[in-house]
Amino acid sequence: MKYYIDFLLAILLTALSYFIGSLALGNGVLAWQALIIGISVVLLGAITEALKAPMWLIILVPFPVGMLLLFLFLHEPVQTWFLTYLITLAIYSVIHVIMSFFFKFHSLIPAWKLS
Repeated sequence: MKYYIDFLLAILLTALSYFIGSLALGNGVLAWQALIIGISVVLLGAITEALKAPMWLIILVPFPVGMLLLFLFLHEPVQTWFLTYLITLAIYSVIHVIMSFFFKFHSLIPAWKLS
């Protein structure tokens, strides 16, 4: 049961980082679009993990999916999209640091455990 709760929490936190990151430079993506990105990214990471892939691949595989979906939903030029994606990654990293260090929740970046 804990795995499913962690899975849902990872989806919500990932979606939150995409939602907030996209708002930083403009109108941003809608909440349901951010949720689709979160579900896709976390699900792909979980599938990669279930296939017993190495840790670096588990972390690397979801990146292109998140990037592509953000580009499709954002409807902005490439420069704006790329800056939005960098801001999203920064927010995602801050959320990971807080969750990993204070709550021992390592599902966002499994290879970077802080507690």
